[in-house]
Amino acid sequence: MIRYGVVGTGMMGVEHIENINALEGAEVTALSDPTPASLETAAAAAAGPVEVFANHLDLMASGLCDAVVVASPNFTHTDVVADLLDSDLHLLIEKPLCTTIEDCQKLIDLAAKANRPERVVWVGLEYRYMPAVARLVEEARNGAVGQPQMVSITEHRFPFLKKVDDWNRFSENTGGTLVEKCCHFFDLMMIVMGERPVRVFASGGQNVNHLDEVYGGQTSDIFDNAYVIVDFANGRRAMLDLCMFAEATEEQEIVSVIGPTGKLEARLPSSTLVTGRRGEHRIGDVEIETVVDESIAFEGLHHGSSYVEHELFCSAIRGERPVEVTLEDGLWSVAVGAAAHRSIEEGRPVLMSEMI
Repeated sequence: MIRYGVVGTGMMGVEHIENINALEGAEVTALSDPTPASLETAAAAAAGPVEVFANHLDLMASGLCDAVVVASPNFTHTDVVADLLDSDLHLLIEKPLCTTIEDCQKLIDLAAKANRPERVVWVGLEYRYMPAVARLVEEARNGAVGQPQMVSITEHRFPFLKKVDDWNRFSENTGGTLVEKCCHFFDLMMIVMGERPVRVFASGGQNVNHLDEVYGGQTSDIFDNAYVIVDFANGRRAMLDLCMFAEATEEQEIVSVIGPTGKLEARLPSSTLVTGRRGEHRIGDVEIETVVDESIAFEGLHHGSSYVEHELFCSAIRGERPVEVTLEDGLWSVAVGAAAHRSIEEGRPVLMSEMI
């Protein structure tokens, strides 16, 4: 039985608890959050009795956990994870790993210094595991469309939700929208392309949402739309189209991969995979499949991907598989978002060699 602690018991903390409840061989035993109301809600969501703490250090010292999920606000990750790395606890860290490249590198260095090879540290980039997206990645890797040349990701969705103390209304706390929200998508681009990018060019801003919201005398500065072009070697490229005032839409996310022999497209929330092969299919005449993973016991807020993530995380803890989403993956997903923000601020393409 793997005993979980959860640090940060807001919306995502509760989402993790509900997924762990559905796992075989795992249970939530301890929670930590400085906000009593959040702790109360999370404790009620747990399948069994839990101990609650106001401080993650007390949870860490309790001896009640084998693994810890860090789901506290983005700007707290560096200090919380740095403390937890000084233990033998296995860690699953919600995205983004940190709000800055420098802090991501700090955690990588601390993990290396700790030198605990048996300890699993996993970054929560769970979009990889949404069934339709996972199939798309598998098909692309297996050469279904040849060497991918272009990746296009569209997310048209609702505005940022309200969080405790409104922490997510400020880029200083989140890392900026293209780090906070979009690190998932940059991670997917790198998985499909099989390499790290070389250049980023972006345009974005805050056009509609949160314009009149003021907290503690500060006006919200969170971007609500952007286009981001991500260049890879040999002329291969990817693009993100993000709009957070577009909830009046049929599909929230569309991930497309195009190679010399065809096109793959994953659509969410319909969980549809569209496959078109050049020379065999034409516009309007392609293969369309609804992708269902019957092994997912809890769908939750992310199409079952968090459940799959926890299954794999537990399997890695038991020594049955390697870590699939590393601290380095977390660093690079943040770095591309940070490069996009710099590109917008400075009005120019940004080389990744400037960032990392």
